[in-house]
Amino acid sequence: MVRAAFAWNLVVEAARLGASATLLAPHESDASPLWPEVGPGPLGAEVLPTQARDLASLSRAALDVAVSRAADAADGGLVAVRVPPSWLEEGLPGRALLRWVLLFSSPERHDLQECYRLAKSVLHALPEANVGVTIHGVRQVAEAERAFHYVASVSQRHLGRPLLSYGLLIDDLHVYRAIVARRPIGLEHPQSRAARALRDVARMLLEDAGTHLA
Repeated sequence: MVRAAFAWNLVVEAARLGASATLLAPHESDASPLWPEVGPGPLGAEVLPTQARDLASLSRAALDVAVSRAADAADGGLVAVRVPPSWLEEGLPGRALLRWVLLFSSPERHDLQECYRLAKSVLHALPEANVGVTIHGVRQVAEAERAFHYVASVSQRHLGRPLLSYGLLIDDLHVYRAIVARRPIGLEHPQSRAARALRDVARMLLEDAGTHLA
């Protein structure tokens, strides 16, 4: 749930930076009650549900949303898609959606190993994919740097592909308070370290969007 909340908050931060921003997410009957409300939200950031049940149908839904948003926004905006981790292992169907993937990982060894496993699945399905990693749950920059270096070096050694660094998210009580309040961190606690870190990651995503998706 925390990582899903990060995805939503990144979309809101992108909107705060002036972009048209949408989060497309598969509808889940057992979704957490803490999940943000469907539809337009703060600053025009929007949560769109989809009935997609696999990566292929999710890819088609994402393309439809991207085309629609491109017609409404001069820069095409940012369409983020929440992909259930298990769907990343489905292989070729829907692989076009994997051109640019952002993974979240804590610095814990088992989370970093899971991050590598997901990166491997993505690159197996689409070798030219751009896979980025954001490290969360750290107290110091050095801790995040060590964690990213570990997973990136394993990827380079075994997959022959580098991973992209998308910074770090400082976990503090504001993250969880904002989730419970169902309010974006950047609006609920705009001066917190978590809010500033999310804004930095959103800025990197927007700056790289044209490069990776051109």
